Amino acid sequence: SKIIESKTLMGEVMKEAGFSLAEAKFAAGDFSHGVLESVDRAKCKIKTQKENVAGVALPIFEPFIDGGDTYELTGLSRGGQQVQRCKEVYKKAIDVLVELASLQVRMLPVSSS
Repeated sequence: SKIIESKTLMGEVMKEAGFSLAEAKFAAGDFSHGVLESVDRAKCKIKTQKENVAGVALPIFEPFIDGGDTYELTGLSRGGQQVQRCKEVYKKAIDVLVELASLQVRMLPVSSS
């Protein structure tokens, strides 16, 4: 089923994300302090919509980026490519996680009836 495929993909993407973070830290050093100090609000957010299916309102989650990239210069002096790749992989992980959440929430009304 689609949920099982998404869960399998989630495992693969999270493994890739962890490895990507290790690569970025190796290449650029520990940049986490700079990122944590400069965060004031979430950049990646979730939009919720309702879809009416046979009289039942089902939520649909959709990720979106709010604002520009405040960390575009992180790792510029060294390891910039690895830091950029790390951001892309974690963005992909968020997309897969949100898709999985949407699929699971849509199955709740079906399984409870």
